[in-house]
Amino acid sequence: MSKGEALLRLVNVSKSYGGVPVLRDVSLDVVEGELVALIGPNGAGKTTLYNVICGVVRPDSGRIYFMGRDITGLPPERICRMGIALLPQGRGLFPSLSVRDNLLLGAWGLDGRQLRDRLESIYSLFPALRGKEKWRVGSLSGGEQQMVAIARALISRPKVLMLDEPSAGLAPIVMENLYDSVIARLRGTVSMVITEHRYRRLMEIADRWYVMEGGSVVMEGGSGARRPRRGERARAPRAGPGSAGTPSGANRAPRIKAYRT
Repeated sequence: MSKGEALLRLVNVSKSYGGVPVLRDVSLDVVEGELVALIGPNGAGKTTLYNVICGVVRPDSGRIYFMGRDITGLPPERICRMGIALLPQGRGLFPSLSVRDNLLLGAWGLDGRQLRDRLESIYSLFPALRGKEKWRVGSLSGGEQQMVAIARALISRPKVLMLDEPSAGLAPIVMENLYDSVIARLRGTVSMVITEHRYRRLMEIADRWYVMEGGSVVMEGGSGARRPRRGERARAPRAGPGSAGTPSGANRAPRIKAYRT
């Protein structure tokens, strides 16, 4: 795969439930090593998009390519083994199981040596979990539970990691720690697609961003670029002074009035 080529590519992906469109011709790219922000209001189709990529939901039309291969309609376990992992909204942990048992759920297919190596790398990234292998996940703090959820997604060493609202339910200071000590360390080692409602911290570090509304990508931008989709809507983000497209805003997030939280 050549430098700058899309690792993950969606082309005109659509999905409806009971005749109601949830995704409408969604196209997006994720390049190797970059962090992509996917933002929008509730009901925009973001979670459905993640489920379609992972194979949990089959699209009605459109194609999904990963490392140049068409993976549309493949079962979730095959897509996971190929290198796509999802941290679902709400974490998806088993509170009555131990930290180790929850991690093992993401380590399917690893032999003993691989498992030991992966667990050691996980505890290096999340030192707060070291020594708590036997603790029930339900007894951990919200921040520690989120560490377990991210660790479970990482233990398979994916090439693309998708995080659906990783800071949901976390105090602001814990959210900052998540981005400063975890997301920052993962930058460049794995491609990431992240959704947040409290998006401002995310937009400060994202390489590119997509805005979804009503099941469609209505705008995309990043790295100094700003490109509307299907005409600029009133609810689409507007780059104000200090946005990514202006010299004075090289290190500041775009101003997105419509989705203020």
